[in-house]
Amino acid sequence: MNYVFMTDASCDLTQELINEIGVEVLPMEFHMEDKSYLHYPDCRMMSLSEFYDKLKGGVDSKTTQINYDSFYKSFENYLKAGKDIIYTGISTGLSGTYNTCMMAVKDLQNVYPDRKIIVIDSLCDSAGLGLLIYLAGKKYSEGAGIDELREYIEETRVKVCHWFVVEDLDHLKRGGRISAVSATFGKALQIKPLLSVDDEGRLVNVAKIRGKSNVVPSLVKHLERDAEDLKNSVVMIAHADNPEGAEELKKAIKGKCKEIIVTNIGPVIGSHVGSGMLAVLFLGARNLKS
Repeated sequence: MNYVFMTDASCDLTQELINEIGVEVLPMEFHMEDKSYLHYPDCRMMSLSEFYDKLKGGVDSKTTQINYDSFYKSFENYLKAGKDIIYTGISTGLSGTYNTCMMAVKDLQNVYPDRKIIVIDSLCDSAGLGLLIYLAGKKYSEGAGIDELREYIEETRVKVCHWFVVEDLDHLKRGGRISAVSATFGKALQIKPLLSVDDEGRLVNVAKIRGKSNVVPSLVKHLERDAEDLKNSVVMIAHADNPEGAEELKKAIKGKCKEIIVTNIGPVIGSHVGSGMLAVLFLGARNLKS
């Protein structure tokens, strides 16, 4: 293969899935207790269990987008080796990473004018990006050319449907997604926000779910309503330290689709949603009606 397919660690794919499709993943930085860590798919610097234990213990976590130097050096390694690059990472609707990447690419193209560097705004977040990367990675591993892969990503990105239910309202409050009053009343009434992603890759608060028992049925409802050819689909389940919820959701959709993949929400997204989040990702029509 004369090109490399790259993404970033916000895609929340496991190392096993990364190995399966052969994609290269740029690590992303997070900060806890005055220390900085790089998150890789293999969680080499901090395990997910340790990360979520710290969050639940009240330790704050902040994230940093990939900087110019990291993009420049990572890309240049492949360009020097005579490889072209196609990269798609966290949505511009959630991070400024794409713009930083484009600055590095502009400079690299002046140094390596004969090499092709394709950067695509994924319009996807977290495991939604993961699903896009996994499906595109299958084509990459099967030998698709770089322009064929670009076309597939550009056509598929707006079909990735994201449905999240967040358990930890305090993290949404700290991130400015909801007010302190909403967080207090939400916890008292066991109300959980149902979130999605719009066509510009931005997080949208769609509805409120009351009670834990309604979380999985709500996610299944949106899957069945919006999925394209569900019986032949790959459906991804993602959770933030909520394996019980993921297993319940998996049982609820088993037999409805071709393949179910379960993955974990890492520190990049977990820092903003806290523990307990449950999500279902699939291809279909982005319908933001509750």
